[in-house]
Amino acid sequence: MNIKDSNIAIVHDWFLKKSFGGSEKVSLTLNNFLKESYNTPDIFALTSNIESSEVKSFQGNKIQTSFIQSLPFGKTNVQSYLPFLPYAIEQLDLRKYDLIMSSSHAFAKGILTSPDQLHISYVHTPMRYAWDQMYTYLEKSKLSRLGFEFPIRLILYKLREWDFYSSQRLDYVISNSNFTSNRIKKYWGLVSEVIHPPVDIKRFNYKDSREDFYVSLNRLVPNKRVDLLIKAFNKLNLPLIIIGDGPERLKLEKIANSNIKFLRKISDREVEKYMSRCKAFVYAGIEDFGIAPVEAMASGAPVIAFGKGGILDTVNCLNEKNTEKVPTGLLFKNQTYEDIFDTISWFEDKKLWRKFKPETLNEYSQNFSIENFVSKIDFSINKAWEKFNANFI
Repeated sequence: MNIKDSNIAIVHDWFLKKSFGGSEKVSLTLNNFLKESYNTPDIFALTSNIESSEVKSFQGNKIQTSFIQSLPFGKTNVQSYLPFLPYAIEQLDLRKYDLIMSSSHAFAKGILTSPDQLHISYVHTPMRYAWDQMYTYLEKSKLSRLGFEFPIRLILYKLREWDFYSSQRLDYVISNSNFTSNRIKKYWGLVSEVIHPPVDIKRFNYKDSREDFYVSLNRLVPNKRVDLLIKAFNKLNLPLIIIGDGPERLKLEKIANSNIKFLRKISDREVEKYMSRCKAFVYAGIEDFGIAPVEAMASGAPVIAFGKGGILDTVNCLNEKNTEKVPTGLLFKNQTYEDIFDTISWFEDKKLWRKFKPETLNEYSQNFSIENFVSKIDFSINKAWEKFNANFI
């Protein structure tokens, strides 16, 4: 059978308007590519509440959801049903599809398929809170502080079991970074192909004049470590603009000095303007990939970030001894505010921004373009399809 004659499904964890980010945009890009190149896919998710403008982005495809959608708060707080989500994803009926592509950061990869269905999973991360970030999750959990730590640990133990066993059903695995690929190997014992996610490079302008302020763009949640940026910039007394919102916002605003400005809900156009004029983009968290740093480089801004995780796939440190790599920023070694302070002080004292040419940064960012993603994903789908169907000849 030709892929163009096959029935295709895309499965994503959930589509929530409060967190429509990189993984959702991968699903959107997959939908557009499959529709244009092969056949219009049907789209599935545990739950969805995205607005009509975002639904239209899927070119009229209806998002089919699980029974979680009809439960109280199912459309707004799906995570509250965490123990039931493995069961819920397995109830989605996908029997009629020949090719199933899951875009998974938690549960989507766990759908049930038969031996004659090809399931390709694009994995953004193995379930963070069940594996290496369990202790951080427990520390920040309100229920854990209220005395429910033991049942939470038990739930996470069962989730780890399910996460491993469900991964063994996959026919072909694609990871979004080398960091994610290593985690997949560690927790699932599987080898994956690395294809970096698509970034809309064309949105950004690198030709504006740079100004004397720094930018941080991310959701204000604990693992992003915006608190470290604030502590460092309080001491540096340099202007920092923090773009984003989240449960940590009020706490972060309380510890920030007047040189730090918070921007909650601003338009994409305003984000693009700040990115195109900032002196540098700063980031202190550990990302599985990290789209915002690539967007910063597309905007002509160097990136100053913690040198661990997916950032190593995108940012080449100025101190890197490999002269074949294009320098795109600075990486600090320790996830501490002292290291951030020292790195930015050095950046300022040596006027290192002069070493980064906006046009060069923008050119380098093209490696992560939508077109590059589509080309690589197309090749991988065909490769997996041919190998899978050769078993039925």
